[in-house]
Amino acid sequence: MIATFITHPACHQHDMPAGHPECAARLDAIDNQLLSSGLDCLLYHREATAATNEQILRVHSAAYLQKIEQSLPQSGCVSLGDDVFVSPGTLNAARHAAGAGITAIDSIMKGETDVVFCNVRPAGHHAERDKGMGFCIFNNVAIAATYAMDNYGMERIAIVDFDVHHGNGTQAIFLDDPRVLFCSVFQHPFYPDTPIAPVPQHIINIPLPATARSKEFRQALNEKLFDKLEAFAPQLILISAGFDGYIDDDMSSMSLVEQDYAWIGRELRTLMDNSQQKNDAAQQCRGIVSLLEGGYDIDSLGRCAMAHLKALAKL
Repeated sequence: MIATFITHPACHQHDMPAGHPECAARLDAIDNQLLSSGLDCLLYHREATAATNEQILRVHSAAYLQKIEQSLPQSGCVSLGDDVFVSPGTLNAARHAAGAGITAIDSIMKGETDVVFCNVRPAGHHAERDKGMGFCIFNNVAIAATYAMDNYGMERIAIVDFDVHHGNGTQAIFLDDPRVLFCSVFQHPFYPDTPIAPVPQHIINIPLPATARSKEFRQALNEKLFDKLEAFAPQLILISAGFDGYIDDDMSSMSLVEQDYAWIGRELRTLMDNSQQKNDAAQQCRGIVSLLEGGYDIDSLGRCAMAHLKALAKL
């Protein structure tokens, strides 16, 4: 099948303070790389729908949603604490960022595609049920997973988070839900300083030192994730795709390279392909949805995202 690229202009409407690394130029860097690489004509392009209150409230509390609605300023941006800012366009942007995963899952379940990359912001994996933090408003990947389980009856969803920061929000949301196998590989100790043990068996935390390079990153995933992922036999793989572990990204100290993001894309695509060959329709992995999280070095972000997408799409 042809892979799909999902975004929405509304995701540019979320303003941050001047000079902040989480900016709309991140989306432009990926869009520009898509065009310059020639990949744009090899993909389906879709605009994200906006997540509804009902879809958001399956993950977040009504009090938290109301807080966001009531905090939007008339102009500029204001801080809500915990590295969260809101501007007049934030809620619309966040609804479309969360809705991108929902749009992707609908496309997969209709048989239109089996690989999707969502170029959206604000990011989501730090957002917990009752609060946002770390630049995140709604937990986009958690909203997508919950939608797949509630609307399509999926019983096994894997979430692989390779952002350099631990996916604390996603872990907290699914801590007591064994239908979701959650894996986060991250620099440790580092923000958000989540207690990472003890955790139930369906939570896989893979902390790496700040000095980690490609060898340590790949070895850790080979030893601690892929066998468990295959045994879990997910019906859907969701990815929190953070590219802030890249060697030139000032947000972290790890030293990953473009080929690492291609490598993990190939490994997950191979797992999906093997599942579709071996299992009946009810048990096989129906698709992969990768949602943008971090990545703040504008010069490299587009290249890393395209390496990842090319591997997922087998282009």
